[in-house]
Amino acid sequence: MIPVFAVVGHPNKGKSSIVATLAEDEEIVIGPAPGTTRRSHRYTFSIDSEPQYVLVDTPGFQRAGAVLEWLEARAAGAHERPRIVEDFVNTHLGDGRFHDECELLKPMLDGAGILYVVDGAKPYGPEYELEMQVLQWTGRPRMALINLIGSGDYVDDWRQALDQYFSLVRVFDAVHADFAKRVALLRGFGELDESWRPGIERAVMALEGERLRRLERSAVEIANYLIETMSLTERTALGESEDVGRCEIRLMERLQNSLRERERLSRETVQSVYRHQSLTRDEAITELLATDLFTEEGWELFGLSRMQLMVSGLLSGALAGGGIDAILGGASFMLGAGLGALVGGVGAWFGSEKLAKTEILGQSLGGRVLQVGPVKAANFPWVMLGRAWIHHQLVAERNHARREAMSLAVAGEQHLMDRLPDELRRGLGKLFKGVSRGHVDAAVRQTLANRVAEVLRLGVSGN
Repeated sequence: MIPVFAVVGHPNKGKSSIVATLAEDEEIVIGPAPGTTRRSHRYTFSIDSEPQYVLVDTPGFQRAGAVLEWLEARAAGAHERPRIVEDFVNTHLGDGRFHDECELLKPMLDGAGILYVVDGAKPYGPEYELEMQVLQWTGRPRMALINLIGSGDYVDDWRQALDQYFSLVRVFDAVHADFAKRVALLRGFGELDESWRPGIERAVMALEGERLRRLERSAVEIANYLIETMSLTERTALGESEDVGRCEIRLMERLQNSLRERERLSRETVQSVYRHQSLTRDEAITELLATDLFTEEGWELFGLSRMQLMVSGLLSGALAGGGIDAILGGASFMLGAGLGALVGGVGAWFGSEKLAKTEILGQSLGGRVLQVGPVKAANFPWVMLGRAWIHHQLVAERNHARREAMSLAVAGEQHLMDRLPDELRRGLGKLFKGVSRGHVDAAVRQTLANRVAEVLRLGVSGN
């Protein structure tokens, strides 16, 4: 039998946030108004369709004092208290006055353990003691969670009170807890009842194994994304009298939009891997992930510095020969100054306003085709990988109780990819060079995915 835990407490203390975090369910309604949860709901956390544990989100106590009074009026020996609680529920089913109390007590009568949630940012009050006493009557294993919803700090007062009624007391920030904190809390559940420990340990092992698989699946997606964006082109047929310069501008805009769209799809895939399908991203211009790929700022933030580009060997030869065209793919027809602000920022990185390979292709029937792309700038794959790295870090560590848009401030970020270990950076540089030359097969894809996985395991220091 898998462990079942009833999450109970006063209204509006973060019970649903606890459940959303531990069940990895972003569909659970979390609201600031008391009484958001009116009926008990069971949420089974499964991995590969295998149930690991069940959490029961319950309404908050409304009349704990009246419940305790009813129980005490029928007081008998301590061994009869659980039966008296059952009598209370059976007597008051359908009684609107005790609807919430019956809803929250029923799972315990069915054998659920108790997770009692309080807000450590608010002062302790005697009304909470009435709730604790009611829960004590059930005789079920109990843990108290001190959630932190606001800015106050009354944790010590809460500990002193909770220690008198609960076997274990933990401080747990439901909204900001990372993966390690969630696993530590689950292991605490196993201390409540010896019979639950094997099931909890299996759940923890399954979670840690799934965590690794999620990282590897994300790495495969990011590797494929890098390969596709490094080979992406846009083409259009040229009429006899068509203005080539105007066509270039339109194609460059299309190329940039295609790259942005592929990045968006890659991010959605990674979010889906981590069960964050509905996650929104803050698109404010001051946020790191919203920094446009085609700006100098974006390349300064995410890519390699000039020094590391040279160390990695990506610019060797090209700089010595003084030929910037070599860096950009040996283009026979380069972008003109008319692109201006569109690519000027990126071009400034190399002291030129040129970003992508552009050429006119002949056709056997005598027509001409203008092609823009692929992007051959040496820093391009590093910038794309840096953006994917930051995004993955935010998604992987974000729990499912957080409902605000995902964002990360620009401050403090510079040349993100310079942080990589030298050996990893050299290996990636070699792979990027091969991909840019069209040397891509299944072995290359797998090797690149393995290297990307190494990057993702590093995390992003300071975030």
